[in-house]
Amino acid sequence: MKEKTYEEVLDEMISDKINNPNHYQGAFGLEAIDVVRNFAGKLTAIQGFYWGNTIKYMLRFQKKNGLEDLKKARKNLDWLIEELEVE
Repeated sequence: MKEKTYEEVLDEMISDKINNPNHYQGAFGLEAIDVVRNFAGKLTAIQGFYWGNTIKYMLRFQKKNGLEDLKKARKNLDWLIEELEVE
C-alpha cells in the first residue's frame, strides 16, 4: 500500500468513524448502506446478510483492505449462491 498524504491523514482524523466512515463513502458522498438499502429487494434475512456484505466489501476495497476485502466479498457471494441454489 502507498503512503498516505497529509490530506488523507487529516481527513481520517476529522471524519466521523462511527456514523460516516470514509471507506464506506463514494466520491460523491453516496454510502454503501444507501446502495444496500436501495437494492436489497425481497431477500431472506440470511440472503440479505450475504448480499449486503458482498456489496459492502466490493464498495470499500479500494479505501480499506484491498485484496482481502475482495476475497471476503467473493466468500459472501459464494454463500449467497449456495443459499439461492437450495431454494
